[in-house]
Amino acid sequence: MRTMSVAPPSYDFETLRVSQARDSVLHVELNRPKKRNAMNKTLWREMVECFQRIAQDTDQRVVVVSGAGKMFTAGIDLLDMAGEVLQPQGDDTARKAWHMRNTILQYQESFNVIEKCSKPVIAAVHGACIGGGIDLITACDIRLCSRDAWFQVKEVDIGMAADVGTLQRLPKVIGNASLVSELVYTARMMMADEALSCGLVSRLFEDKEAMLDGAFEMASEIASKSPVGVQGAKMNLIYSRDHSVKDGLNYIATWNMSMLQTDDLVKSAQAAMEKKSPKDVPYSKL
Repeated sequence: MRTMSVAPPSYDFETLRVSQARDSVLHVELNRPKKRNAMNKTLWREMVECFQRIAQDTDQRVVVVSGAGKMFTAGIDLLDMAGEVLQPQGDDTARKAWHMRNTILQYQESFNVIEKCSKPVIAAVHGACIGGGIDLITACDIRLCSRDAWFQVKEVDIGMAADVGTLQRLPKVIGNASLVSELVYTARMMMADEALSCGLVSRLFEDKEAMLDGAFEMASEIASKSPVGVQGAKMNLIYSRDHSVKDGLNYIATWNMSMLQTDDLVKSAQAAMEKKSPKDVPYSKL
């Protein structure tokens, strides 16, 4: 069963609801249920603020992201954001383009910050996950969904190419260029079973409640491990994704020449010899 407590006051937001799901596990909910969790300008800004705080919060080790209400998200809030897109600032074409580029880069940071956060982030998707929702979940480390979930790269239907992460991350997440192109060019819906079979999600649950229970259980399991090991693994997985095998091996060698000197290694080895679980090891905060 799920147990929640109120998150620290520093996590007070207008469009996000943050709670303490389990020990060292934060639950971040997109919290505009009456608007189908559509992403307005406030939400884009608060995502950056929230995950920057999480990255510095030594009491937290794992994050679960979900959507309040009937769906994960309907994507960008077109009414709220139309002004910036249709009427960019600037006295001429060059200045308007310069301003537009900076605006796009700012929105990209709303999901880049999830990837930059050293704590693993689990996306738990129910109902619709449209447009910007795909940008969000592909920046997460692990993706789970309920049987009623469906996914849609919607941008071509509104006359644009996705520009905050889907085109860059989705091909690497599912590893099937043909399928990615099909989804992007047609904007068709992908149902939960297909999302599981192609690797967009790693687990499928019967309903939202079961999915969140599973997500929090997985998060607790990860949080019980050495934060030096887990967060180091995340940083190196992301680095290796974007570099050659040779560069990735060199990076982890440089990383571990200091990180292998952690007390966590000794504590973990001692626990193994005593046939204890990592959950019994009092790892220091990181």
